Amino acid sequence: MSVDKKRVLIVANELSPYIEFTDFAHILNKLAVKTFDSGLEVRVIMPRFGTINERRHRLHEVVRLSGINVIIDKDDYPLIIKVASLPNARLQVYFMDNDDYFKRKTLFRDEQEKFYDDNAERMIFFCKSALETVKKFGWPPHVIHCHGWMTSLMPAYLKTAYKKEPVFSYSKVIYTAQNAQFDEVLNPSFVKKALISADIKEKDLEAYKEGTADALTLGASKYADVVIHGSDDLSQKLVDEIKPSRYKKVVKYDEAWKEDVSQLLDLYKSLTES
Repeated sequence: MSVDKKRVLIVANELSPYIEFTDFAHILNKLAVKTFDSGLEVRVIMPRFGTINERRHRLHEVVRLSGINVIIDKDDYPLIIKVASLPNARLQVYFMDNDDYFKRKTLFRDEQEKFYDDNAERMIFFCKSALETVKKFGWPPHVIHCHGWMTSLMPAYLKTAYKKEPVFSYSKVIYTAQNAQFDEVLNPSFVKKALISADIKEKDLEAYKEGTADALTLGASKYADVVIHGSDDLSQKLVDEIKPSRYKKVVKYDEAWKEDVSQLLDLYKSLTES
């Protein structure tokens, strides 16, 4: 691998054709392929939800990356890492798996439509797993694009718990802000459980503490270097809170992204050069 090659990591809880619940599943697919075709190195990390058909999508376990255990609230959870090649593209999608959290036939609600009580812990596990996997790769990304509420802790972790990790020393973080994808409130204990190392304090997660979908978005946006308004009808509360500043760039949603992701690719390129 050339040391001069620019690297982009996309971390998302949806990506076509594996999981599709907003337009961004298709946009991210096109973006990953176009980023790869442009000459940048790109990898994708997402949860291995139980609804993903492993045989159809040709997932297989990455044995060389086995042996990672992720600790959540003093409990150990083995991380299983699986990989597949994105159809019609020569790029890898890595799936974070664990039987306790992801071996379910529904995404975020049970068969009675009840929001899973452990969705917060699933999010913590996924965010920490993704970061630990990148460390194990030894693959320092110039850009990390976090998309979806299950990635919302990653910008905070990158600026606190993983701040001193050499693999992330020059990573710029993008977060896609979207309208709420759930109406429930996460378990009140989730902020304490989200303190994954001594380098992150409860006050660092103050913006997240309400546990609502909007709170997760605002917390992630506080720590991200760039925020994408990922909906053309983003709630007024989020629009009012997520504004450009001298520290942060805000990119407004463009319906044309569904067909042409050039603007987003240009954003990636500008961040790899800054």
